[in-house]
Amino acid sequence: MEDTLLEGLGSGRVERIVVARIKPGVDLLEAIQEVVRREGVQRGVFIGVVGGLRQAMFRGLRRLPAQFPVTDEDRLYLEIRQPLELLSLTGHVSPREDGQPNIHAHFSACTVQGDSIVTLGGHLTKGTVTALKVAVAIAVVDGLPMKSVFGAHSQSEELVIG
Repeated sequence: MEDTLLEGLGSGRVERIVVARIKPGVDLLEAIQEVVRREGVQRGVFIGVVGGLRQAMFRGLRRLPAQFPVTDEDRLYLEIRQPLELLSLTGHVSPREDGQPNIHAHFSACTVQGDSIVTLGGHLTKGTVTALKVAVAIAVVDGLPMKSVFGAHSQSEELVIG
């Protein structure tokens, strides 16, 4: 067997790009879920985001547990209730074993603290609320063998490619 550092590798073609303008005052993750549902996205990658937020909920890993799965005790949730600028959105959409799309996304945003601009990032969860000019772009891919399955090691959903 070939020696490799990779757990999976695949390639596909960009079938189309979906861009959605999201209303102010709505949950960003819920809006992305609506885009994915309405456009029938099964496999895709986030390629861009822009706009302002009223508030954000950042989720980060505080520590790796001795045994998986990761629980909320292992995480830090940081809620920022002031204006933020969206800087990036990364991640993927892939089908779960039941055929429903799984959205795994991380985002970064900056905000003003005193006389400084501070950038924060983390896992996108519910609680991140749009303010103005929010647009999200998803590259829908074809022929890329990727799916979300329950991983025995992590005890959570994992991306499988190939």
